[in-house]
Amino acid sequence: MVKYQRGDVWLVDLGYTAKTRPCLIMSTSISDEDRALVALITHTTSPRNTQFEVTIDAPFLKAGVFNVQNLITVSHDKLIKRLGRLSAPQLTKIEAMLRLWLGL
Repeated sequence: MVKYQRGDVWLVDLGYTAKTRPCLIMSTSISDEDRALVALITHTTSPRNTQFEVTIDAPFLKAGVFNVQNLITVSHDKLIKRLGRLSAPQLTKIEAMLRLWLGL
């Protein structure tokens, strides 16, 4: 099983139409008994300037945004390569926007 941590940014194969793109891991690590799924927020270099896009500057990312409205779940085998890790303040910024969108 792939080893990842919440806050990691991975290159993920999202299929033919969605391409391969950086994604932020939002779920926690799981045990062997759990389903091999991981929750992600995608990164895009084509922002639409909505209130639910979060700009994060990181050396391993091109200019763009994390779109919290694109919260998806994929199997671990779609994770290709770890690109880096967001800092705690960067992750907090995304979590706050995700809570706003979900009404939590």
